[in-house]
Amino acid sequence: MKLNRISTVMVFALAASLALAACGKKEEAATPAADATPPPAAAAPTAPAAVSVASIDLGNAVGADQKVTTATSNFTPMDPIYAAVSTSGSGTATIGAKWTYQDGQTVKEDSKSIAPTGPATTSFQISKPDGWPAGNYKVEISLNGQPAGSKDFSVK
Repeated sequence: MKLNRISTVMVFALAASLALAACGKKEEAATPAADATPPPAAAAPTAPAAVSVASIDLGNAVGADQKVTTATSNFTPMDPIYAAVSTSGSGTATIGAKWTYQDGQTVKEDSKSIAPTGPATTSFQISKPDGWPAGNYKVEISLNGQPAGSKDFSVK
């Protein structure tokens, strides 16, 4: 009987030890996860800004970057005339240039498709080998068919 009692006590002790050991392991495993800081939230990507006209410059020459080398609004009859349209943003767009003489007579219309990924410059040019008549002129710039700005200039 004494042996039976010792066996029962031993089985009970062993079962209690296993139960405590199992509880301790679960608690240890849960503790690091509870203390871990969650990863930082990823920043939402921002959509690139649509193309917009930043400025329009006139001159009689442009550099390799399509920007006017010396801005002016007064030209001689033999000058080529450039309009450099600076844009910001990214995407696809169509820039139009309509050149008119003082009474509204169209001198030239032109458009160019662009697909910038940031600041860009697009130039337009008119020239007349036998010379421009003296007077007041205007270039009207459009972006995707909508007015985006204009510049007045004169030929003297």
